[in-house]
Amino acid sequence: MTTRRVLVAEDDPRQAEVVRRYLVAAGYEATMVHDGETALRYAREHHPDLVVLDIMMPGLDGLTVCRKLRAESGVPILVLTARSTEDDLLTGLDVGADDYMTKPYSPRELTARVRTLLRRTTASLPPSTYAIGPLAIDPDRHRVTLDGREIDCTPGEFAILAAMAREPGRLFSRTQLLTHTRGLDRSSTERTIDVHVLNLRRKIEADPRHPVYLRTVYGAGYRLSGESS
Repeated sequence: MTTRRVLVAEDDPRQAEVVRRYLVAAGYEATMVHDGETALRYAREHHPDLVVLDIMMPGLDGLTVCRKLRAESGVPILVLTARSTEDDLLTGLDVGADDYMTKPYSPRELTARVRTLLRRTTASLPPSTYAIGPLAIDPDRHRVTLDGREIDCTPGEFAILAAMAREPGRLFSRTQLLTHTRGLDRSSTERTIDVHVLNLRRKIEADPRHPVYLRTVYGAGYRLSGESS
């Protein structure tokens, strides 16, 4: 199973490091950033499985980051706030947060909240679905979604993506991928695979020139992975 990736935007470096250690000990991959602009850029480029946002951050505040992310992504968001009034907490939920914690908070409780949110997200997927971070492939329904947004794929593109999703991280040669597309198009060649991969990257990658999911292994083939380089 792919390691779930958590982005924590916390402006206190010492507190952030404590949180990172708890999350890593719980089996997650944790990335720490300390301002809102970096948090937004990282989330857009790397598609973490969950985002923890401190509301009071330099640059863009956490509420602004939360609002922007929610407009373009279904990633679970946990907000951290030093404010405990009902209005402040409701504001966080109104802009799209899934949960909140008030400061000072326990890193152990934060880790438990992260686990609950990720479990809830995973449980909402159909049983047949393969999930690679926010990318979900459901072979039974012939459906691909990214952050909850449906991605239209041709039969050849879907066949490649579904085959690779069954074994994330495995290296597939072009010849091996051909075996999954030849029944759809008997004229398929290794060049056809390259074209399918190029088109898939345009659909699922934030930056197709620097893919996060569909990676090239030069001279060998392709690998589907949600893990950062």
